Amino acid sequence: MTYISALQDFRTQSTIVRQAKIQAKFFILEPHNLISRNITKLEVDSIVNAANKSLLGGGGVDGAINAAAGRELYDECRTLNGCGTGFSKITGAYRLPSKRIIHTVGPVYSSTSANQKAKQLASCYQTSLDLALQNSLRHIAFPCISTGIYGYPKEDAAHIALNVVRKHFESEDDSTFKLDRVIFVVWSDKDKAAYESLIPEYFPPFESGSDVLDPEVTPEDTQNSAKSHWQDTPEESQETLVPESQIDDDWEEVDKVEGDVADNGKEVKRKPEQAKTVDA
Repeated sequence: MTYISALQDFRTQSTIVRQAKIQAKFFILEPHNLISRNITKLEVDSIVNAANKSLLGGGGVDGAINAAAGRELYDECRTLNGCGTGFSKITGAYRLPSKRIIHTVGPVYSSTSANQKAKQLASCYQTSLDLALQNSLRHIAFPCISTGIYGYPKEDAAHIALNVVRKHFESEDDSTFKLDRVIFVVWSDKDKAAYESLIPEYFPPFESGSDVLDPEVTPEDTQNSAKSHWQDTPEESQETLVPESQIDDDWEEVDKVEGDVADNGKEVKRKPEQAKTVDA
């Protein structure tokens, strides 16, 4: 198994979070960081935007990122022709302190197709990591994808996210570029509690002065723990991700589950300058 460098070799909280901009509670969980509050303030190579299929802005973290990045982000996203569920696309970060934004489209949760939704959510994390690697980015910060208005169960989503990231770090292919740091940015207390309880399962603490993980916790243990969240059943074994070629023709419309709704019940399309500046 391959392990990343010691925490002291990486940027510290004082350089990752702009001083005096936010008060982010910072948890040292090797080889991760778990922080709360605002993803738009992070000075890292890349942040992930929990976008809708249009890529033209929405609510929550999507609205906050679009508002902070400015009109230039909206203009670039218009050229991307949307994005399918489970896929990711990369843009510049413009007015943000990060270098790039990776936009990924999470699934809207449904218990009747839970295995397919789990595969799509895992693909969001995997394709985001792939784009970071392809662009030689050293850090990536993830929000909690699909756990807001898309309704994905928070603990299930955390299992999937941590399993995908662990597989990245445990790859035995020495030629594979590895990220220096993965950051999980949480806003709700429930999201934070899910990660705090599950991170030790996937990334057991290092013993002092040791470069090996707790021998009682193996990669197989963590993989078995995650399998229950997307293991195929006979009825769902043929379900796959939606190809990008099948993205809805009306990709320019903001997803109804993410867009604002007026008093008359009709959806309101908002430009970036109208986006809500809420924390991730």
